[in-house]
Amino acid sequence: MKIGNLFKIALKALNNNKMRCFLTMLGIIIGVASVITMLAIGQGSKNSIRQQISEMGSNMIMIFPGNMERGGVRQSTDDMQTMKPIDYESIRDEAKYVAAVSPMVSSSGQFICGANNYPSKVEGVNPDYLEIRQLKISTGNVFTDQDIKRAAKVCIVGQTIVDNLFPDGEEPVGKVIRFNSIPFTIIGVLESKGYNSMGQDQDDIVLAPYTTVMKRVLAIDYIQGIFASALTEEITDEAIEEITAIIDRNHKIKDGEEGDFTIRSQQELSEMLNSTTEMMTLLLACVAGISLMVGGIGIMNIMLVSVTERTREIGLRMSIGAKGRDILTQFLIEAVIISITGGIIGVLIGGISSFLVKFLLNWPVSIQIYSVVLSFAVCTVTGVFFGWYPAKKASALDPIEALRYE
Repeated sequence: MKIGNLFKIALKALNNNKMRCFLTMLGIIIGVASVITMLAIGQGSKNSIRQQISEMGSNMIMIFPGNMERGGVRQSTDDMQTMKPIDYESIRDEAKYVAAVSPMVSSSGQFICGANNYPSKVEGVNPDYLEIRQLKISTGNVFTDQDIKRAAKVCIVGQTIVDNLFPDGEEPVGKVIRFNSIPFTIIGVLESKGYNSMGQDQDDIVLAPYTTVMKRVLAIDYIQGIFASALTEEITDEAIEEITAIIDRNHKIKDGEEGDFTIRSQQELSEMLNSTTEMMTLLLACVAGISLMVGGIGIMNIMLVSVTERTREIGLRMSIGAKGRDILTQFLIEAVIISITGGIIGVLIGGISSFLVKFLLNWPVSIQIYSVVLSFAVCTVTGVFFGWYPAKKASALDPIEALRYE
């Protein structure tokens, strides 16, 4: 019998039991919609993390005093004072794989301007810090090397600081603000970056020459860390090895000894967060896949019921010349139609659900083409796999016994 005729017979049989077919499809619809929505949420989260890390500088390297890998051992104050300006200068002058490098010292306190005040911290850096962190000046200028040499009391502020200290919309550049009784002249305002994925306000920032913070604010002779950026993301590991060798030499650390500093890169952070996100995405997809499997079992169940109900019809068709493979093909077509139709509806609902999640919950989502293709493939396989046994059972019926069936 021609496939076209079998297709028509299958459609007619399904049309006679619309409600049953819809309820059978429901498991497939929910399963496919869940898979697409969960994968979209997982991929959206991964993309959001990558974007945030990229904005912070994907090739950024952070060096801190103290060995953070000494598990359970409490670090003394002296351990956190081992990094000196000479370490930063050596990296700046000798490292071939480093594009920019900046020392970092910071102090928390209260910023005051007239009757307005705001709690924040001042970070002591050099001009390279803006390149490393991908910060841009909106108005004004960056402090110069000359400002660093003379420990000038100048600063660059973020938009959050401007909004809180100058609520009336005054031009902040040129104004003097006080930090723990120390006056700082604002020479520049940074472009707004908003909140990152961790909920941290990236505009709550004040930058000043690192020598100013070291000498005038903290009165220390060591730095609290070094920020650097590799020439490219691909050679970050080479840059880390180079930095490690330079600091080991400066600190007279011998081969085989543990260093008194820790190096972290955005690449490490990115890989860690991506692996966590991938695990969560896989878990969500597995949960959604269980729903798809339940839908497949529903197809098998309904096809078995259909075979039982239509035993006399099968016997009649076989008695007038229909072959076993025709019966097998017809029931397989019915199962595949149910699963693919449910898959199409599931894809549409999954797409709508993903956009609702994005606009109502403000979660990052990204629908991937492979998830849609995979859903269709799984639907087809599900229809054939779970429809095979009922179809085989129907094709194996004895025509005489089938006609006698009550």
